[in-house]
Amino acid sequence: MLAILKTKPGTGLEMKEVEMPEITGPRDALVRVKRASICGSDIHIYKWDNWAQNHIRPPMVVGHEFSGTVVRTGSAVTRVSKGDYVVAETHIPCEKCYQCRTGRMHICRNMKILGVDRDGAFAEFIVVPETVLWKVSLGIPEEYASVMEPFGNAIHTCSVENLLGKTVLITGAGPIGVMAVQLARVSGASLVIVSEIKPYRKRLALGNGADVVIDPTEKNLVEEVMKLTDGDGVDVLLEMSGSEKALIQGLEALTKGGVASILGVSSKEVSLNIDSLITFKGITLHGITGRDMFKTWRTADQLLKSKRIDLSKVVTHVIPFKDWKKGFDIMMRGECGKIVMEISD
Repeated sequence: MLAILKTKPGTGLEMKEVEMPEITGPRDALVRVKRASICGSDIHIYKWDNWAQNHIRPPMVVGHEFSGTVVRTGSAVTRVSKGDYVVAETHIPCEKCYQCRTGRMHICRNMKILGVDRDGAFAEFIVVPETVLWKVSLGIPEEYASVMEPFGNAIHTCSVENLLGKTVLITGAGPIGVMAVQLARVSGASLVIVSEIKPYRKRLALGNGADVVIDPTEKNLVEEVMKLTDGDGVDVLLEMSGSEKALIQGLEALTKGGVASILGVSSKEVSLNIDSLITFKGITLHGITGRDMFKTWRTADQLLKSKRIDLSKVVTHVIPFKDWKKGFDIMMRGECGKIVMEISD
Protein backbone atom coordinates (compact mmCIF):
# COMPACT_ATOMS: atom_id res chain seq x y z
CA MET A 1 0.00 0.00 0.00
CA LEU A 2 1.04 3.64 -0.41
CA ALA A 3 1.96 5.56 2.72
CA ILE A 4 3.76 8.73 3.81
CA LEU A 5 6.58 8.00 6.21
CA LYS A 6 9.25 9.60 8.29
CA THR A 7 11.96 7.28 7.03
CA LYS A 8 14.89 8.81 8.91
CA PRO A 9 15.81 11.72 11.20
CA GLY A 10 15.94 15.11 9.46
CA THR A 11 13.71 17.40 7.42
CA GLY A 12 11.10 15.94 5.09
CA LEU A 13 8.83 12.94 4.56
CA GLU A 14 8.64 10.27 1.87
CA MET A 15 5.79 8.54 0.05
CA LYS A 16 6.53 4.88 -0.69
CA GLU A 17 5.05 1.41 -0.93
CA VAL A 18 4.92 -0.46 2.38
CA GLU A 19 3.40 -3.69 3.65
CA MET A 20 -0.29 -3.53 4.53
CA PRO A 21 -0.75 -3.62 8.34
CA GLU A 22 -2.10 -6.75 9.97
CA ILE A 23 -4.50 -7.16 12.87
CA THR A 24 -2.44 -8.45 15.78
CA GLY A 25 -4.85 -8.07 18.72
CA PRO A 26 -8.37 -9.48 19.19
CA ARG A 27 -9.77 -5.97 19.77
CA ASP A 28 -8.11 -4.38 16.71
CA ALA A 29 -9.81 -3.29 13.49
CA LEU A 30 -8.40 -2.80 10.00
CA VAL A 31 -9.72 0.38 8.38
CA ARG A 32 -9.47 1.50 4.77
CA VAL A 33 -8.56 5.18 4.97
CA LYS A 34 -10.76 7.32 2.73
CA ARG A 35 -9.71 10.85 3.69
CA ALA A 36 -6.90 12.17 5.89
CA SER A 37 -6.17 15.75 6.91
CA ILE A 38 -2.85 17.41 7.61
CA CYS A 39 -2.32 18.65 11.15
CA GLY A 40 0.13 21.12 12.66
CA SER A 41 1.89 18.26 14.43
CA ASP A 42 2.55 16.67 11.02
CA ILE A 43 4.35 19.88 10.09
CA HIS A 44 6.47 19.57 13.25
CA ILE A 45 7.40 16.04 12.16
CA TYR A 46 8.16 17.21 8.61
CA LYS A 47 10.42 19.99 9.89
CA TRP A 48 12.00 17.67 12.48
CA ASP A 49 11.93 20.30 15.22
CA ASN A 50 12.72 19.67 18.89
CA TRP A 51 9.27 18.27 19.61
CA ALA A 52 9.53 15.79 16.72
CA GLN A 53 13.06 14.75 17.68
CA ASN A 54 11.87 13.96 21.19
CA HIS A 55 8.77 12.00 20.15
CA ILE A 56 9.27 10.29 16.76
CA ARG A 57 11.29 7.13 16.19
CA PRO A 58 11.67 6.57 12.40
CA PRO A 59 10.75 4.74 10.30
CA MET A 60 7.08 5.41 10.91
CA VAL A 61 3.90 6.13 8.96
CA VAL A 62 2.73 9.59 10.05
CA GLY A 63 -0.67 11.30 10.19
CA HIS A 64 -3.57 10.86 12.59
CA GLU A 65 -6.70 12.66 11.36
CA PHE A 66 -8.78 10.40 9.10
CA SER A 67 -12.10 8.90 8.13
CA GLY A 68 -12.62 5.50 6.58
CA THR A 69 -14.42 2.17 6.43
CA VAL A 70 -13.89 -0.91 8.57
CA VAL A 71 -12.52 -3.76 6.44
CA ARG A 72 -11.85 -6.48 9.00
CA THR A 73 -12.08 -6.90 12.77
CA GLY A 74 -10.37 -8.95 15.45
CA SER A 75 -12.14 -11.84 17.15
CA ALA A 76 -13.17 -9.83 20.24
CA VAL A 77 -14.37 -6.64 18.51
CA THR A 78 -17.99 -5.77 19.35
CA ARG A 79 -18.27 -2.00 18.83
CA VAL A 80 -17.78 -1.87 15.06
CA SER A 81 -18.40 -4.20 12.13
CA LYS A 82 -17.17 -4.63 8.58
CA GLY A 83 -18.46 -1.78 6.40
CA ASP A 84 -18.95 0.73 9.23
CA TYR A 85 -18.10 4.37 8.44
CA VAL A 86 -15.69 5.48 11.16
CA VAL A 87 -13.26 8.04 12.47
CA ALA A 88 -10.77 7.55 15.27
CA GLU A 89 -9.72 9.23 18.47
CA THR A 90 -5.98 9.62 17.99
CA HIS A 91 -5.13 9.35 21.70
CA ILE A 92 -5.09 5.65 22.50
CA PRO A 93 -5.73 5.10 26.24
CA CYS A 94 -4.51 2.16 28.27
CA GLU A 95 -7.98 1.76 29.90
CA LYS A 96 -6.27 0.64 33.12
CA CYS A 97 -4.78 3.72 34.83
CA TYR A 98 -6.46 5.92 37.45
CA GLN A 99 -7.45 8.53 34.84
CA CYS A 100 -8.96 5.99 32.44
CA ARG A 101 -10.93 4.29 35.20
CA THR A 102 -12.40 7.57 36.43
CA GLY A 103 -13.75 8.84 33.11
CA ARG A 104 -10.69 10.82 32.00
CA MET A 105 -9.27 8.73 29.18
CA HIS A 106 -8.19 11.88 27.32
CA ILE A 107 -5.44 12.38 29.92
CA CYS A 108 -4.46 8.72 30.24
CA ARG A 109 -1.17 8.31 32.08
CA ASN A 110 0.07 5.80 29.49
CA MET A 111 -1.26 7.51 26.36
CA LYS A 112 -0.13 6.39 22.90
CA ILE A 113 -0.75 8.61 19.87
CA LEU A 114 -1.41 7.58 16.26
CA GLY A 115 1.32 8.76 13.90
CA VAL A 116 3.59 9.51 16.85
CA ASP A 117 3.93 6.39 19.01
CA ARG A 118 2.66 3.95 16.36
CA ASP A 119 2.02 3.95 12.61
CA GLY A 120 -0.49 6.56 11.55
CA ALA A 121 -3.16 7.36 8.98
CA PHE A 122 -1.33 8.74 5.95
CA ALA A 123 -1.74 5.35 4.32
CA GLU A 124 -4.32 3.33 2.44
CA PHE A 125 -4.98 1.16 5.51
CA ILE A 126 -4.54 1.52 9.26
CA VAL A 127 -5.00 -0.80 12.24
CA VAL A 128 -6.43 0.73 15.41
CA PRO A 129 -8.01 -0.65 18.60
CA GLU A 130 -11.80 -0.61 18.61
CA THR A 131 -11.65 1.51 21.79
CA VAL A 132 -10.86 4.63 19.76
CA LEU A 133 -13.25 4.15 16.84
CA TRP A 134 -16.38 6.28 16.50
CA LYS A 135 -19.12 5.37 14.02
CA VAL A 136 -19.98 8.48 12.02
CA SER A 137 -23.48 9.56 11.03
CA LEU A 138 -23.88 8.70 7.35
CA GLY A 139 -24.88 12.19 6.24
CA ILE A 140 -21.50 13.68 7.16
CA PRO A 141 -19.15 13.99 4.13
CA GLU A 142 -15.86 12.08 4.39
CA GLU A 143 -13.85 15.31 4.09
CA TYR A 144 -15.53 16.77 7.16
CA ALA A 145 -15.45 13.52 9.11
CA SER A 146 -11.67 13.44 8.64
CA VAL A 147 -11.34 16.70 10.60
CA MET A 148 -13.61 15.69 13.48
CA GLU A 149 -10.51 15.15 15.61
CA PRO A 150 -9.35 18.81 15.52
CA PHE A 151 -13.00 19.90 15.56
CA GLY A 152 -13.22 18.01 18.85
CA ASN A 153 -10.28 20.08 20.14
CA ALA A 154 -12.25 23.23 19.39
CA ILE A 155 -15.37 21.82 21.07
CA HIS A 156 -13.40 20.83 24.16
CA THR A 157 -11.81 24.29 24.38
CA CYS A 158 -15.14 26.08 23.97
CA SER A 159 -17.24 23.85 26.20
CA VAL A 160 -15.51 24.40 29.55
CA GLU A 161 -17.58 27.58 29.96
CA ASN A 162 -21.13 28.50 28.99
CA LEU A 163 -20.62 31.06 26.21
CA LEU A 164 -24.23 32.27 26.06
CA GLY A 165 -24.17 36.07 26.08
CA LYS A 166 -20.43 36.15 26.77
CA THR A 167 -17.74 38.22 25.07
CA VAL A 168 -15.01 35.96 23.68
CA LEU A 169 -11.43 36.52 22.51
CA ILE A 170 -9.83 33.83 20.34
CA THR A 171 -6.07 34.19 19.94
CA GLY A 172 -4.96 32.40 16.78
CA ALA A 173 -7.08 31.83 13.67
CA GLY A 174 -5.68 28.55 12.48
CA PRO A 175 -8.19 25.84 11.56
CA ILE A 176 -9.09 25.05 15.18
CA GLY A 177 -9.34 28.74 15.99
CA VAL A 178 -11.84 29.39 13.20
CA MET A 179 -13.80 26.28 14.18
CA ALA A 180 -14.00 27.88 17.62
CA VAL A 181 -15.37 31.06 16.01
CA GLN A 182 -18.32 29.10 14.61
CA LEU A 183 -18.79 27.25 17.90
CA ALA A 184 -18.81 30.48 19.89
CA ARG A 185 -21.50 31.89 17.65
CA VAL A 186 -23.59 28.71 17.80
CA SER A 187 -23.22 28.79 21.59
CA GLY A 188 -24.67 32.30 21.75
CA ALA A 189 -21.59 34.46 22.36
CA SER A 190 -22.48 38.14 22.16
CA LEU A 191 -19.14 39.24 20.68
CA VAL A 192 -16.40 37.17 19.06
CA ILE A 193 -13.02 38.88 18.70
CA VAL A 194 -10.10 37.18 16.96
CA SER A 195 -6.40 38.02 17.21
CA GLU A 196 -4.37 36.97 14.16
CA ILE A 197 -1.35 38.25 12.22
CA LYS A 198 -1.46 36.27 8.95
CA PRO A 199 -3.54 37.89 6.16
CA TYR A 200 -5.07 34.65 4.89
CA ARG A 201 -6.14 33.59 8.36
CA LYS A 202 -7.56 37.01 9.17
CA ARG A 203 -9.85 36.62 6.17
CA LEU A 204 -10.64 33.05 7.23
CA ALA A 205 -11.72 34.23 10.68
CA LEU A 206 -14.07 36.83 9.19
CA GLY A 207 -15.45 34.25 6.77
CA ASN A 208 -16.26 31.97 9.70
CA GLY A 209 -18.20 34.64 11.54
CA ALA A 210 -15.80 36.65 13.70
CA ASP A 211 -17.23 40.05 14.63
CA VAL A 212 -13.83 41.71 14.80
CA VAL A 213 -10.33 40.60 13.76
CA ILE A 214 -7.37 42.45 15.29
CA ASP A 215 -3.78 42.20 14.08
CA PRO A 216 -1.66 42.67 17.24
CA THR A 217 1.32 43.75 15.10
CA GLU A 218 -0.71 46.70 13.84
CA LYS A 219 -2.81 47.66 16.87
CA ASN A 220 -2.57 47.25 20.64
CA LEU A 221 -4.73 44.17 21.20
CA VAL A 222 -5.54 44.88 24.84
CA GLU A 223 -6.52 48.49 24.18
CA GLU A 224 -8.73 47.46 21.25
CA VAL A 225 -10.44 44.77 23.32
CA MET A 226 -11.10 47.25 26.11
CA LYS A 227 -12.68 49.67 23.63
CA LEU A 228 -14.96 46.92 22.34
CA THR A 229 -16.01 45.81 25.84
CA ASP A 230 -16.55 49.21 27.50
CA GLY A 231 -13.35 48.75 29.49
CA ASP A 232 -14.44 45.47 31.07
CA GLY A 233 -12.32 43.03 29.08
CA VAL A 234 -13.63 39.80 27.58
CA ASP A 235 -15.44 37.18 29.63
CA VAL A 236 -13.66 34.24 28.00
CA LEU A 237 -10.22 33.75 26.43
CA LEU A 238 -9.72 30.84 24.02
CA GLU A 239 -5.96 30.57 23.41
CA MET A 240 -5.25 28.61 20.21
CA SER A 241 -1.90 29.93 18.99
CA GLY A 242 0.77 28.57 21.32
CA SER A 243 2.36 32.04 21.30
CA GLU A 244 3.68 33.34 24.61
CA LYS A 245 2.88 36.91 23.58
CA ALA A 246 -0.66 35.97 22.55
CA LEU A 247 -1.26 34.18 25.85
CA ILE A 248 -0.06 37.15 27.89
CA GLN A 249 -2.06 39.64 25.84
CA GLY A 250 -5.12 37.41 26.08
CA LEU A 251 -4.85 37.20 29.86
CA GLU A 252 -4.38 40.97 30.04
CA ALA A 253 -7.54 41.43 27.95
CA LEU A 254 -9.54 39.03 30.14
CA THR A 255 -11.94 40.56 32.65
CA LYS A 256 -11.45 39.97 36.37
CA GLY A 257 -13.13 36.71 37.29
CA GLY A 258 -13.05 35.60 33.65
CA VAL A 259 -12.27 32.19 32.20
CA ALA A 260 -9.23 31.20 30.10
CA SER A 261 -9.24 27.97 28.09
CA ILE A 262 -5.80 27.14 26.73
CA LEU A 263 -5.31 24.70 23.83
CA GLY A 264 -2.28 26.25 22.09
CA VAL A 265 1.00 24.41 22.68
CA SER A 266 4.13 26.50 23.08
CA SER A 267 7.45 25.32 21.62
CA LYS A 268 9.32 26.73 24.62
CA GLU A 269 8.88 27.59 28.27
CA VAL A 270 6.52 30.50 28.87
CA SER A 271 7.26 33.28 31.35
CA LEU A 272 4.37 35.32 32.74
CA ASN A 273 3.39 37.21 35.88
CA ILE A 274 1.08 34.78 37.67
CA ASP A 275 0.20 37.30 40.37
CA SER A 276 -1.10 40.05 38.09
CA LEU A 277 -2.50 37.89 35.28
CA ILE A 278 -4.07 35.00 37.21
CA THR A 279 -4.12 35.20 41.00
CA PHE A 280 -5.15 38.81 41.61
CA LYS A 281 -7.56 38.74 38.66
CA GLY A 282 -9.35 35.75 40.17
CA ILE A 283 -9.59 33.98 36.83
CA THR A 284 -10.37 30.33 36.14
CA LEU A 285 -7.77 28.61 33.96
CA HIS A 286 -8.42 25.43 31.97
CA GLY A 287 -5.68 23.39 30.30
CA ILE A 288 -7.09 21.58 27.26
CA THR A 289 -5.53 18.45 25.81
CA GLY A 290 -7.17 16.50 23.03
CA ARG A 291 -10.87 15.72 23.17
CA ASP A 292 -13.08 14.79 26.12
CA MET A 293 -13.56 11.14 25.12
CA PHE A 294 -16.17 10.50 23.89
CA LYS A 295 -18.40 13.38 24.87
CA THR A 296 -16.90 15.79 22.34
CA TRP A 297 -17.09 13.16 19.57
CA ARG A 298 -20.84 12.88 20.14
CA THR A 299 -21.14 16.67 20.09
CA ALA A 300 -19.08 16.93 16.89
CA ASP A 301 -21.16 14.26 15.18
CA GLN A 302 -24.44 15.94 16.09
CA LEU A 303 -23.31 19.45 15.10
CA LEU A 304 -22.16 18.22 11.69
CA LYS A 305 -25.17 15.96 11.16
CA SER A 306 -27.54 18.83 11.91
CA LYS A 307 -25.41 21.24 9.82
CA ARG A 308 -25.24 23.72 12.71
CA ILE A 309 -21.52 23.99 11.88
CA ASP A 310 -20.35 24.51 8.30
CA LEU A 311 -16.89 22.98 7.81
CA SER A 312 -16.86 23.99 4.14
CA LYS A 313 -15.61 27.31 5.51
CA VAL A 314 -12.74 25.54 7.29
CA VAL A 315 -11.73 22.79 4.84
CA THR A 316 -10.20 25.00 2.18
CA HIS A 317 -8.31 22.39 0.14
CA VAL A 318 -9.10 18.81 -0.89
CA ILE A 319 -6.19 17.27 -2.82
CA PRO A 320 -5.20 13.87 -4.27
CA PHE A 321 -2.97 11.75 -2.02
CA LYS A 322 -0.13 11.97 -4.56
CA ASP A 323 -0.10 15.78 -4.17
CA TRP A 324 0.73 15.59 -0.46
CA LYS A 325 3.87 17.73 -0.87
CA LYS A 326 1.74 20.57 -2.25
CA GLY A 327 -0.48 20.30 0.81
CA PHE A 328 2.44 20.50 3.21
CA ASP A 329 3.85 23.51 1.34
CA ILE A 330 0.53 25.38 1.59
CA MET A 331 0.28 24.51 5.28
CA MET A 332 3.76 25.81 6.01
CA ARG A 333 2.92 29.10 4.26
CA GLY A 334 -0.20 29.47 6.41
CA GLU A 335 -2.38 29.97 3.32
CA CYS A 336 -5.13 27.52 4.16
CA GLY A 337 -7.63 26.20 6.63
CA LYS A 338 -7.70 22.42 6.79
CA ILE A 339 -6.14 20.45 3.93
CA VAL A 340 -7.70 17.05 3.28
CA MET A 341 -6.06 14.35 1.17
CA GLU A 342 -8.17 11.89 -0.83
CA ILE A 343 -6.58 8.55 0.03
CA SER A 344 -9.11 6.20 -1.63
CA ASP A 345 -12.62 6.18 -3.09
